[in-house]
Amino acid sequence: MSVDTEPTASPAPVPAVEIRQVQLSLSTAAARNLATTTKSEPQMQGISSRWLLRTLPWVHTPGGAYRVNRRLSYVVGDGRVTFVKSGSRVEVIPAELAELPLLRGFDDPTALSALAERFVQKEYEPGQVVVHAGQAADHVHLIAHGKIEKIGTGQYGDETLLGRLGDGDAFGGQVLDGDGRWEFTAKAVTACTLLVLPRAAYRAVSEQYENLRDHVRGLSPNGHHPSTNKAGEAAIELSAGHVGEAVLPGAYADYELKPREYELSVAQTVLKVHTRVADLYNQPMNQTEQQLRLTVQELRERQEYELVNNPEFGLLHNTDYDQRIQTHSGPPTPDDLDDLLSMRRGTEYLFAHPRAIAAFGKECNKRGLLLGTVDLGGHHIPAWRGVPLLPCGKIPVSDRQSSSIIAVRTGEDNEGVIGLHQTGLPDEIEPGLNCRFMGIDEKAIISYLVTAYYSAAILVPDAVGILENVEVRPRA
Repeated sequence: MSVDTEPTASPAPVPAVEIRQVQLSLSTAAARNLATTTKSEPQMQGISSRWLLRTLPWVHTPGGAYRVNRRLSYVVGDGRVTFVKSGSRVEVIPAELAELPLLRGFDDPTALSALAERFVQKEYEPGQVVVHAGQAADHVHLIAHGKIEKIGTGQYGDETLLGRLGDGDAFGGQVLDGDGRWEFTAKAVTACTLLVLPRAAYRAVSEQYENLRDHVRGLSPNGHHPSTNKAGEAAIELSAGHVGEAVLPGAYADYELKPREYELSVAQTVLKVHTRVADLYNQPMNQTEQQLRLTVQELRERQEYELVNNPEFGLLHNTDYDQRIQTHSGPPTPDDLDDLLSMRRGTEYLFAHPRAIAAFGKECNKRGLLLGTVDLGGHHIPAWRGVPLLPCGKIPVSDRQSSSIIAVRTGEDNEGVIGLHQTGLPDEIEPGLNCRFMGIDEKAIISYLVTAYYSAAILVPDAVGILENVEVRPRA
């Protein structure tokens, strides 16, 4: 006989007993309420290395202005031309035509406007020849945009690169008067936009304006030119290698009659601190001192920016056009920096945007070249040919991802670039920078006027050189 049995239910789980540990010491969260935290001073991401300010020799300027006396120079229209662009149409500003060699100093706006209207816009593709060596030189060419190489014949009949031209440059300016032939071949490296003036168009305008014709003939090779040395300075006549009682030439060093003066520029701000903050919250750090410290840092950053970009004294705007060169292919190469260094004696520093330095490093890597280093104030700085390559984020990078590299020689004794400031100011806290108490207003806010006075002077044109249109975009 079988016996049916009911399945037995599994026993219910026994609930786990939560065991709480007894806290044996004070928690850190509670302890912080009774402790003073270890804290840093206020930090500021905008502080840069400011190598330009650190490397320039600063000259005390008690009169508020610095005059640069030079030997008299005869400038023969080697400036750049400015254009106006409307859509795809480009026009030259008439007054800018006075930058051409034979129009230097000519200021008749009517005649210049008539000439400007005769320029014809032309487009060239990369590799296209603009002018051929040996052909009749009967056109003036203004480069509105693009890069052109001048190619000539070397000593042994081979092709050699004579130079590069970029935006705002011109060639053929000497062909307005007389006949001649091109001594070089001009070839477009990139897509180029040029404005071209045929000699026939110039002659048609010169027949209407006698003053224009007389001005050009006076400066043409058939006219009178003052004697100059290779730098364009008034020559000092000398005699060498003579024997006997030769009559020696008389000489004197002529000076510029209107030397340039650099006035000290200014950067200012009003620092405001509430009296309650200044009175009650000064432990462990003085609030007013910290506010002033950060304000001074920002003023110094602006000072370096102005030394690079200010139209009146900034290096980018005041470098002589003869001291500007273009890159070989776009990115900065060792060949480019060699060309830049060869333009002056005793180059001491190279300044470039960090992205330009990175682009140069990549070009060196492609060629298997290793950048050297130099010790500068205890810092190991990358260098090329022994010249420090210093970062300067104040050098702009354009929308087309191009920048510039600046080469400088510094010092008064070296006929270089100098910084200008005035020391011994009232309430001075740093050389050339002071902080003056302005009072307390009805809202109990203390005001301080913080001011920095500065400028820079280029003593001779070859103290600064620029490698322009340096491509910094990453390449595939």
